[in-house]
Amino acid sequence: MQNTFSSLSTLLAYTFKNPSLLEQALTHRSAHPVHNERLEFIGDSLVNLIIGEALYHAHPEQSEGELSRWRAALVQRETLAEIGLEWRLNQYMILGPGEKKTGGQNRPSNLA
Repeated sequence: MQNTFSSLSTLLAYTFKNPSLLEQALTHRSAHPVHNERLEFIGDSLVNLIIGEALYHAHPEQSEGELSRWRAALVQRETLAEIGLEWRLNQYMILGPGEKKTGGQNRPSNLA
């Protein structure tokens, strides 16, 4: 049985202001016409910004090229998928039947 979103909030120690956006963020396009792809666009930009800013302040001596390489390594699909598994996001994903059948809950592209 799929875990509730409130248990995800507890796991992440974060209270979501708009639970419907959380549900949409965890909904694969195979499951519903209202899905996560547009939110993913914004999320990717935010992750790049947050990681970029953290690297910028933590390593003031590094060049733009070096910071860019580090950021790229940190935000790559495999790294983000590992974090998704650590946060157990695969237990909260809303997937269509075909995506579930093919193991979509553990696919790196879905976890990232």
